[in-house]
Amino acid sequence: MKIGIIREGKNPPDKRSPFTPTQLAFLAGKYEGKLQFYVESCPIRSFSNEEYRNAGIEVLEDISLCDVLFGVKEVPPSQLIDNKTYFFFSHTIKKQAYNRGLLRKVLEKNIRLIDYEVLKDESGNRVVAFGRWAGVVGAYNAFWTYGYKTDLFHLKRAHECFDLADMKEELKKVQLPPIKIILTGSGRVGKGAREILETLQIKEVSKEDFIHAYFEEPVFVNLHSQDYNRRKTDGAFDKEEFYQYPDRYESHFAKFAEEGELLIAAAYWDPEAPRLFELADIGSEDFALSVIADITCDIDGSVPTTRRASTIASPVYDVDRESGEEIEAFGKQSSISVMAIDNLPCELPREASRDFGDQLIHWVIPALLSEPAPVLEKATLARDGDLTLEFMYLKDFVYGDDTV
Repeated sequence: MKIGIIREGKNPPDKRSPFTPTQLAFLAGKYEGKLQFYVESCPIRSFSNEEYRNAGIEVLEDISLCDVLFGVKEVPPSQLIDNKTYFFFSHTIKKQAYNRGLLRKVLEKNIRLIDYEVLKDESGNRVVAFGRWAGVVGAYNAFWTYGYKTDLFHLKRAHECFDLADMKEELKKVQLPPIKIILTGSGRVGKGAREILETLQIKEVSKEDFIHAYFEEPVFVNLHSQDYNRRKTDGAFDKEEFYQYPDRYESHFAKFAEEGELLIAAAYWDPEAPRLFELADIGSEDFALSVIADITCDIDGSVPTTRRASTIASPVYDVDRESGEEIEAFGKQSSISVMAIDNLPCELPREASRDFGDQLIHWVIPALLSEPAPVLEKATLARDGDLTLEFMYLKDFVYGDDTV
């Protein structure tokens, strides 16, 4: 089986790779005679062509000879090769309209698409993700934004840090007043964000103390779904019901937004679930949040101030409290500064790639050699020119009116 690592084609360019040179060299040795690895030449990947060549991996301009192609972000439809198996984050399973054309082209070109986002173990837990690094970089960027907005301290950008150790050294510059910080989520992303909060030695407090107590030092609260969602009928919370019927619930996040100044949003959001707050809420005098780092980056989703994704080159924009419209970053002291970069791990690409490749080596490569493997079958969105049974719910989305 010939396996290729594709050049990332989405703009802005992504420097991550599914596998590092060292990892491919290991795999080539371990599966000699069974698997052959090739890398598509790329000038911007965090690992250079020369590093792959030095590891004994052939670098090609054309990798159409490969059977299976691994990428990271969405592949531009024009770059898809007919009749191949692709692995990448397609960002289509939530019916993201901006990728409808991509999914159509996948079907048209008879491609088998396996989406990293739905690779899961027997217990339904995701097994391949960049979540930790999104959390780490997103939380770092939250403090970069806060420092810039308040002019209390100035950090270098995350992508200017050589590695995680360098980033943590940079955090020694942070000098915080006694602000209250909200972190949502406790999965990979939330745990990654916690690493930064713990590096800064910020004290964690209970949700009750966060709302009612006064502190002379910065503190944070880690909120979970049950802390800010309640059943519409009686105010109760049932975890199983919430995940099965999220539309039966409403948000009561307002009491936290009245106390917190900085929000780090790292919780997975179902489009059927309530938003944390509504855009109209930010105009209230009681709405205290002034910096929001939306790591989840669901456009117009759980955090309605996320009007669009920001970029590594331009990481922040502001939202005016009165109009709800986007304005220039740090344009008003009273506005809300939003950091919503959608490819955060790309700011620490070498470490993020290494971690991701380890997961692929453990879960995906052995499965490819023992097909049909349940972990791959359940993550296959399309095959033989059609959606698979598990993802047939996307049929109307794929073939529907482009204007919808």
